[in-house]
Amino acid sequence: MTRICFGLLAAVLFAAAGPVAAQRTVLRVPVAGDVEMGLAPFIERTLEEAAAAGVAAVVLEIETPGGRVDAAERIAAAISRAEVPVYAYVNMHAYSAGAMIALSTERVLMRVGSVMGAATPVDGSGTRASEKMVSAMRARMRALAEARGLDPAVAEAMVDEELAIEGVVESGKLLTLTTGEAARLDYAQVVADWDGVLEAIGLEGAEVVDSEVNWAERIVRFFTNPVIAPFLLSLGFLGLLVEIRSSGFGLAGAAGVLSLGLFFGAHLLVGLAGAEDLILVGVGIVLIGVEVFVVPGFGVFGVLGILALLGGVFMAQIGNLPTQADFTRAGGVLSAAIILAVAVGWFFLQSMYGSWRLRRSGVVLPETTDRDEGYTSADIRTDMEGAVGVAITDLRPAGVGLFGEERMDVVSESEWIEEGTRIRVLSAEGYRHVVRAVRPSSREPE
Repeated sequence: MTRICFGLLAAVLFAAAGPVAAQRTVLRVPVAGDVEMGLAPFIERTLEEAAAAGVAAVVLEIETPGGRVDAAERIAAAISRAEVPVYAYVNMHAYSAGAMIALSTERVLMRVGSVMGAATPVDGSGTRASEKMVSAMRARMRALAEARGLDPAVAEAMVDEELAIEGVVESGKLLTLTTGEAARLDYAQVVADWDGVLEAIGLEGAEVVDSEVNWAERIVRFFTNPVIAPFLLSLGFLGLLVEIRSSGFGLAGAAGVLSLGLFFGAHLLVGLAGAEDLILVGVGIVLIGVEVFVVPGFGVFGVLGILALLGGVFMAQIGNLPTQADFTRAGGVLSAAIILAVAVGWFFLQSMYGSWRLRRSGVVLPETTDRDEGYTSADIRTDMEGAVGVAITDLRPAGVGLFGEERMDVVSESEWIEEGTRIRVLSAEGYRHVVRAVRPSSREPE
């Protein structure tokens, strides 16, 4: 068996031995791990190139716990359009979306000890999805079974535990077929290994070529990963926020646009995002720009802009047939992005104060003034407390007093004091000197 990058499959086959060799070649395609949206473009490309290369058959080697229903739907549609025979080889497990993919092929081949079924849509916590989703999945599985001339009730029982089939499954239990049960119901053919697969499809001795994900598909699947997506979003948000508060367009804005471009570009390629999501994000950015540059303060435009931006990002992750698990995953990515953006922004602001370059340039002041440390805008003249002088302006209540040869700004304790009245300083509070009039009848010592 040969392992090559499938992007060069056609060139290798025809350059090496021509069309005759291609007719004795079987392409093995791995369907392993979770069925996610990045898998669908890979399967589509593989089937198109297999038809172009003229291979004898394509075998999907399935080992999956399930995954996204919309991804399985897209793969099933690609299989139905394929111009080359497509078979499924269940190598141990084909649950949920994996069962749908298997039934969409011309024939299911199961290794001894394998299982297939348990196709009920569930949410992120493993709870049964809404009746709408269950009904759609049940109808799809029934249609696939009918297209292959199989008993549709068996396929429906894999989705709905309320269905009972005499001698197969009782009501209240979800159907999962073992290899022997699938063979008895004509849902699969038992094989021992890959040689058995080739014999079952009538291609004994054919060369098996493994298809592999190319570099572009790896990049797309990397950027749509729920672990990587929050970093792209947070970097995009931070870049745009910094650019909005800066003059011109610089590195921060370029980084923000690039990050959001990678996020939405990858989700567009795998079929999660659509044009309506990009329009919603664009409207959100415009509304935020209006709030920042046109309308002062923070009001309706800012709120609507933020809601539109977050809504577009959220919708770009849920696809066409979202389950509760997809909503949960999208909400988790968006929440993680917001938390990362806030945390990175706070760390960035804190690090600015310790930068000697920014201190030297004057962007950040080298000293702080803390009220708790007793900061005042003028020296406290405690030596003036009790001093007697003359008001040289009316104090209504503020004015100017003369104490010896020193003029000082003063403020009356309560009453208005006329010019020429003798005054005494009661307290000195920085720049504020509180005075009281000294009346002739006053017994206060001078």
